[in-house]
Amino acid sequence: MPVGAVGAKVRDTLVGTIKGAGDVVGSTVDVTRNTMVGTLKGAGATARAVTDTTADVIAGAVEAAGKVGGSAGSVLKGSVIGVVQGVGEVTTLTAGVLSDTVRAALRGTKEIGGGVTEAASSTAQGALTATKDVAISLQDAAFGIARGLVSGARDVGADLGTTATQAVRGSIQGARDINGDAIEAVQSTARGLIKGTAEVGGDIGAVTRGAIIGAVQTARDVGLNAEEAASAAATGALDAAGDVGQSAVDAVTKVASGTIEGVKVVAQAPFKK
Repeated sequence: MPVGAVGAKVRDTLVGTIKGAGDVVGSTVDVTRNTMVGTLKGAGATARAVTDTTADVIAGAVEAAGKVGGSAGSVLKGSVIGVVQGVGEVTTLTAGVLSDTVRAALRGTKEIGGGVTEAASSTAQGALTATKDVAISLQDAAFGIARGLVSGARDVGADLGTTATQAVRGSIQGARDINGDAIEAVQSTARGLIKGTAEVGGDIGAVTRGAIIGAVQTARDVGLNAEEAASAAATGALDAAGDVGQSAVDAVTKVASGTIEGVKVVAQAPFKK
C-alpha cells in the first residue's frame, strides 16, 4: 500500500537526511517531530488525525530506511520518538493517546511491508524514551504502550506472544534510555499486555509466557537480575489478570508457576501499583 502525502514527504526528506548521517536516530526524530506538529496543527489534533498521521509518517520513515539501506530499527525508533514528541506538543500525552499512537505505528509498519513483531521492540523503546520530558509517569506510559502494541499486533495479524516478548525488550531498553526503573517498566508493560490481550480476546497464557521470556532474555543482555525481571513480568501479568477475571488469573498462574528460560518464576501478590 503506497504511503500518503505526509508519509511521502517524510520518506523523501529522510532519504536525503539519513544517508550517511552520523546520528540516524536524532535526524529521524527531528524530521518526524516537525512533520507531526505541522500536520496536526493544520488538521487539528483529533484522535483520528493523530492515528492517521502517525501511520503515514511511520510508513514513510520505514520506506526511507529501505531505500537508503540504513538500520530499520534505528529509523523506526527515531520516528516513533519524533511522532510521540510531536503529538505531545499539540495535545496532552496520556496513556490512552500513547496506546493509540503505537497501535497506529504498527499499522504504518505493516502497510509498507515491514516486520511487525520485530518493530514492536523499537516502537516500545522509542515511545518510552520520548516520554522523558512529558508529564506522564513511567508506569502509565509503559502500560499504555504495551496495550497499544497488543491492539496493533492483532490489527495486522501478528503473533501476540512474540509481540509481548519484543514489547518487554523495548520497555527495558527505553527505561534505561531515560534512566528510569527498568523493573518497574517490566511490571507495567506486563499489565498493559494482559489488559490489551483480554480486550482483543487473545491467548493470555501465551502473552504471559512471551512477556516473561522477554524480561529474562533482555535482563541478561543488559546486566539486570533475570529472576527479578521474571518476577516483575509475572507479577504485573497477575495483577492485570485479577482485574480481568478468574479464568485470566488461572491462565497467568499456570504459566508463571514454573521455570522459563532457566529461571524459576515467582509472582509477588498482591501487586502494589
